[in-house]
Amino acid sequence: MNNSPLSGPAPAIATPRPTPAVTVRNVRRIYGDEANPVHALDDVSLNLNRREFTAIMGPSGSGKSTLMNVIAGLDDVTSGQITVGDTPITGLTDTARTLLRRHHIGFVFQSFNLVPTLTADENIRLPFVLAGRTIDADTQAWIAHLVGSLGLRDRLDHLPSELSGGQQQRVAIARALATRPTIILADEPTGALDTRTSREVLSLLTTAAREYGQGIAMVTHDPVAASYADRILVLADGRVVGEYGHLDPRQISDLLINLEVKA
Repeated sequence: MNNSPLSGPAPAIATPRPTPAVTVRNVRRIYGDEANPVHALDDVSLNLNRREFTAIMGPSGSGKSTLMNVIAGLDDVTSGQITVGDTPITGLTDTARTLLRRHHIGFVFQSFNLVPTLTADENIRLPFVLAGRTIDADTQAWIAHLVGSLGLRDRLDHLPSELSGGQQQRVAIARALATRPTIILADEPTGALDTRTSREVLSLLTTAAREYGQGIAMVTHDPVAASYADRILVLADGRVVGEYGHLDPRQISDLLINLEVKA
């Protein structure tokens, strides 16, 4: 009998399970009064994983923005539980939520949200200033790496008004990544950009997930933007109605059209 370790079928290699950056369990958010309740989120359960770029889609009023707001602790849930990293945010005080956002959540907005009186470099370092955190040598090296990767070395002394839209969004991405947050929440990050610049920004977000291990959740209505994501979550009427792997823009368009027809 041949007992060589090379004989027989190769052993199966276990695929590592995704590590959740955010866990949402049975979350409801109800507005209005008891006679006329509006279920902005209706028993939503999902994970947003580290090393994964997730697109969140759905028609207007589907609950996308509410979902982002409750994950960020900007809005309260009516019931259910949300955990960011290892921290349950339900029931935290306003001060505790502010600290959670500073240390664990990065934001990228359609309108960039840079401070107009600060240079690009100062905007990138602003989260550390607000949190009262010292930038040590390791963090300084990380920021320098981000600045180089994003092509911002020659723009650090410029004010936002002296930068193009794409450059401003790169500064916003560097700011979001600088603190190595648990999750980055991106709200229509390419909505104000031209096609070429949008592709560059989406490629940067993809790199952040795959090479830097960053968890990213992006709200978008754009099938092309969503096609860059590893996973697509579709919301309708406050519920998750579909979860998909990587899809091309045509498949995403068909998916959303079918959703509108069913509605």
